[in-house]
Amino acid sequence: MKAPDRSSLWAALVCAAAGAAVFQFFGNGNRGYIDTASLFYWWGFQWFNEGSETEHGPLVLGLAAWLFWRSLRSAETGDRKPEFGNRNPTAMDWGALGAMAGGLLLHALGFAAQQARISILALLLFAWGVLRLAGGRRWGGAAVFPLAFLVFAIPVSALDSVGFWLRVWVVDASAAIARAGGVAVLQSGTQLVAPDGAYNYDVAAACSGIRSLTALAALSLLAGYLNFRTAWRRGVGLLLCLPLVYVGNVARILAIIFAAEAGGPAWGDRAHDLMGYGIFAIVLGGVLGANALVGRFAPEPAAAAENAANEQGRAATAPWRTAAAVAGLAGLTAAGLYGLTQAPPRGQAGVVLAADGANPAELPAFLGTEWIGRRTEISAVERELLPPDTGFSRKTYVAVADGRQQVFLSLVLSGRDRTSIHRPELCLVGQGWTVRDTATVALRRPGAAGGEMPATRLRVDREIATPQGRTRVPQLVVYWFVGGDRMVASHGGRMAVDAWQRVTQARADRWAYVLMQTDAADGEAAAMARLQTVIDGALPGILGPRK
Repeated sequence: MKAPDRSSLWAALVCAAAGAAVFQFFGNGNRGYIDTASLFYWWGFQWFNEGSETEHGPLVLGLAAWLFWRSLRSAETGDRKPEFGNRNPTAMDWGALGAMAGGLLLHALGFAAQQARISILALLLFAWGVLRLAGGRRWGGAAVFPLAFLVFAIPVSALDSVGFWLRVWVVDASAAIARAGGVAVLQSGTQLVAPDGAYNYDVAAACSGIRSLTALAALSLLAGYLNFRTAWRRGVGLLLCLPLVYVGNVARILAIIFAAEAGGPAWGDRAHDLMGYGIFAIVLGGVLGANALVGRFAPEPAAAAENAANEQGRAATAPWRTAAAVAGLAGLTAAGLYGLTQAPPRGQAGVVLAADGANPAELPAFLGTEWIGRRTEISAVERELLPPDTGFSRKTYVAVADGRQQVFLSLVLSGRDRTSIHRPELCLVGQGWTVRDTATVALRRPGAAGGEMPATRLRVDREIATPQGRTRVPQLVVYWFVGGDRMVASHGGRMAVDAWQRVTQARADRWAYVLMQTDAADGEAAAMARLQTVIDGALPGILGPRK
């Protein structure tokens, strides 16, 4: 393997050191869950944290390094001219400089928006620029796919939305097929329960396929990359792995259910362990089979001979000019990010605060003479999972005239960290509720100003066993997010507005979400009327004027 020009190599090392300093000391703007300034530590921690579902990260890193080495070896085949045959001592390597400058700019945006995953993409872009400067076009070309492959090592919580719906679809399909097969399993959210209570399985995120989706997608793309040159042939396996992961995880859950039905929970546990390998057999078998069919019925044309002079000969640049420019940009980036970390917090709380300044104001104990509020305590698990500056206020309102009419009202207020609050659906499903339908609705805004406010409405239910058989308990849930000067209906909308405010205004609002839940056995219209009654009575003193 040809060594790069020594001058270019040393210049690239200077750029790497300058970039590493930025990503090490000003790499992570999100300090709520992992209190570190280092992007390297933040990313590496996820690889060894079971809850991050990214334990395959070291394997992906090793494969990326091997792919880079393999690409360099392949690029040397047919070399006819020295790598640095034509020297131009004054030319800048604009490709390398543009990549490293773009990486620093993208990282600054990710840091300000508290999006560490954006900063990881920036790190990969910066790394490509370093390799391009060190080894020219040959190294730059060889590094494109390996660095892109490292995207699969980014924590899969970035795919929360995909994972949530995959989890729901796997449970729904498994329950339906099990019932068709004669097993009257009960479904409560992501829990599958035997009618007699002999077994109870909660389909966690890992069992729903989000972990296997990421790992198997990486392996499927790798198999296509190693077997084919054209993009569409490489992509066949990647596209096919998505439905195969779904099928494999449904097969896994069904195997667990039927095994538990036949031999009790011990058999179900054995099926759980065994089918962890079964998913890989189903998906990789399908992908490799598809690749074989593509290779047989749509073979690639023979590779054209490459012009070694065009591919290998490059005009040597003035690497130290590039290194000086990158070092200067890195210094400016570090200074700007340091100033951002030292700036006093800007922004407003989404709700009126209690005297302690951390929690939302106490919800009223009475709503006129018709409703009484009962305090609902915050569980120790919630307090342990969320950052310590997260605030809470919640009550269950009970109608005085009819104790069966109840409305649960919860306010969760984020700290400075944007990740303090999340999609309410995640908690609802974990609590045993199945989300049947989602829609955006307009609620009447409380207070004298009137008007409307957007909210997300969920129809949820839970199955219970009765002497008459299975029955569904329907409930209605509404939630919305409240920032310093506006309300939005969805988690995605909240994230978009928050990121825009952080980047363009250096403003970090303490967003809150308002969640309400009530029984819907008497009809949706009656349930919505109860929710609106509690909104009108409980929230005028909590929610200020918003856009």
